[in-house]
Amino acid sequence: MTDAVIEDGGRVLRLQGKRFHAIWLLDNAQDGVTRDPGNGQRLITMADLPADPRLTEAGLTDGTLTVSIDGRALEFDRDWLVARAYDPCPALTLPAHATPWDATLTDIPTGNMAALQAGGDALRDWLSGVRQYGFARVTGMAAEPGGLFDIVALFGFVRETNYGRHFEVRTEVNPTNLAFTGLGLQAHTDNPYRDPVPTLQVLSCLENSAEGGENMVVDGFSAALRLRAENPEGFDLLARYSARFEYAGEAGVRLQSRRPMIELSPEGTLIGVRFNSRSIAPLTDVPFAHMAGYYAAYRQLSDIIDDTAQEVTFKLSPGEAFIVDNTRVLHARKGYSGEGSRWLQGCYADKDGLLSTLAALEAGA
Repeated sequence: MTDAVIEDGGRVLRLQGKRFHAIWLLDNAQDGVTRDPGNGQRLITMADLPADPRLTEAGLTDGTLTVSIDGRALEFDRDWLVARAYDPCPALTLPAHATPWDATLTDIPTGNMAALQAGGDALRDWLSGVRQYGFARVTGMAAEPGGLFDIVALFGFVRETNYGRHFEVRTEVNPTNLAFTGLGLQAHTDNPYRDPVPTLQVLSCLENSAEGGENMVVDGFSAALRLRAENPEGFDLLARYSARFEYAGEAGVRLQSRRPMIELSPEGTLIGVRFNSRSIAPLTDVPFAHMAGYYAAYRQLSDIIDDTAQEVTFKLSPGEAFIVDNTRVLHARKGYSGEGSRWLQGCYADKDGLLSTLAALEAGA
């Protein structure tokens, strides 16, 4: 069905088999009354819209829909409308563009720093890889302190925390965080005790002659989907009840959060994973009747994350770096010995800047 048909006494428009309410069309009008033509921001509030608007005319010509709602003429691009159809509401399990992966992933998104800084297709494709897989690598950097800031500058800004604008990842005496030791670390998301968490993390390599110390990444979305397939009741428990996370490793710092390990949107879309056994606090939000089942699901998710079939492993050389979506991809490292040296620098940033830059590149802006 390609015609524009008015239904329900003017309250609904049917277009290509998709239905749109008159109030929705008014709210999403693209004209200069509704949106600023310069920046696209909305100029109206709900108080400016009639409570029960009615369509009186509708026609489709050469891909342009023309409607009249309460005497007001509006035009819409047909393809724009169809792409935003909510009838039926799509049953999503993953965010748009996200592709789950496991150890079989071999084509890791990788960009050369010089090419990325030149912008264009190279930067667009690299940013698209981060959006699709939740992580990517960078090569061709100068192995110099602070080089990781050049990665963040490709799309946004550094998010400073109590660890500073950046932090050093190397062995320390009396470390404030286990990341600053030579111990192996289970795959985890960083800073789950913050609300909101830093949504991106960058790690760049300056030295790496120590034995071991390989980096590993695990797709939290893939792990969560596997848990749901193997134990749907356990998946529901981890999504329904909040875990608690805490960090108090420094004087004057006591960071706390209360969020589910598996976070879903109200529509059931998987939007985030928080998993960090080093920072988990006592679980007090799970009812007694469900605590045993919750712990069983927590253990099962941990086992899935530890499964080598889920992980991608690589060893950074000086002048290389990687970035992870900290709401999705867990990262880890294997233990390393005192022989040689291993020096990485890390910093945090936020995903809104990355997605904004990518959207602008995709739109040709």
